[in-house]
Amino acid sequence: MKYIIEIHIEEALAEQITALDLDVTLAERAVAAVLQSEGTPSPAEVGLLLTNDAQLQELNRTYRGLDAPTDVLSFADDGAPSPFVGQPAAPRYLGDIAISLDHVVAQAAAYGHSPERELAYLAAHGALHLLGYDHERGAEDAAAMRSREEAAMQTLGLERTP
Repeated sequence: MKYIIEIHIEEALAEQITALDLDVTLAERAVAAVLQSEGTPSPAEVGLLLTNDAQLQELNRTYRGLDAPTDVLSFADDGAPSPFVGQPAAPRYLGDIAISLDHVVAQAAAYGHSPERELAYLAAHGALHLLGYDHERGAEDAAAMRSREEAAMQTLGLERTP
């Protein structure tokens, strides 16, 4: 299956990513693993932004009315019909995911695993939101989402260590 995951990294984060020796392609692979496991038809496209807490707080405030930083936000395509005729083989745009590197580092330390695993986990989480999953609907939905996140981590060889 063909998935296009375009990663944009805020310029100011380049040194920090290098210092952490962070493999940002894990985020791309995590999104692709979720799309594949969920049977998402290809071609499909997702945008991924790696930024900081300040940017995530601004996005959270603007789009959710919550004036606080967060780890990941997803902006699914609303599927509104377009007046333009698309090419039959053109990728379906699923939406965008924004991840805070500040949260990646802090949560990795808090949970006792690598920043790579945390980045991949948040990317998988965001991808599931793009596909309509929502852990805020209740415990059953949260459990289903967690199971799928962990399956993606296992696919990438990033299982949770005891």
